[in-house]
Amino acid sequence: MTRRVWIFDLDNTLHNASAHVFPHINRSMTEYLQQHLQLDEQAANALRMHYWQRYGATLSGLMRHHGTNPDHFLWHTHQFPDLERMVLREPRLRHVLKALPGRKVVFSNAPRHYAHAVLRLLRIEGQFDDVMAVEQTRYRPKPDSFGFMRLLRRHRLKAAQCVMVEDSTENLQAAKKLGMHTVWVTTETRKPPYVDVKVRNVMELPRAMSRLD
Repeated sequence: MTRRVWIFDLDNTLHNASAHVFPHINRSMTEYLQQHLQLDEQAANALRMHYWQRYGATLSGLMRHHGTNPDHFLWHTHQFPDLERMVLREPRLRHVLKALPGRKVVFSNAPRHYAHAVLRLLRIEGQFDDVMAVEQTRYRPKPDSFGFMRLLRRHRLKAAQCVMVEDSTENLQAAKKLGMHTVWVTTETRKPPYVDVKVRNVMELPRAMSRLD
């Protein structure tokens, strides 16, 4: 494949967000729903989960059913007074990314301010040609094809040039439908047909490159 372009998800792909970051975001979103929809904690948490499962993002459900301002929601739910301690950095990640031939883009459902803050803490911000956050998809997060198509147009790419590196099977399935190559970051043993290559973490990518050709 010529002129390969790597498209990386951020959370649970380039770093482990499950340990500290995701629990914090989940609590912040539940608190937001409590405050702005006048719900108790149990009802707010259930609604957060329901919208996430139904639409792929809590924000999508809030915009659709409650007219929530997306910037207001994203700002208030992505405040991290102690983000430096919460982001788990792999010291060799920068070296691994530099070893991958081709352009690199981050494509995340997270807001722009958070994505850039995490990349700075991981010390890899300079490795990417672009960071496409949820604002650039007009708040239509993956797996919605709108964001994928916007990224392709923005960088004048064909899907066949791209390798989508993700932890989410739904997002990989959407990428594969468009004609992208797919890498699933997971410890699971199964390998769905829309996954080309499976790695336990992104540190294995240089060794896995030959399997993408």
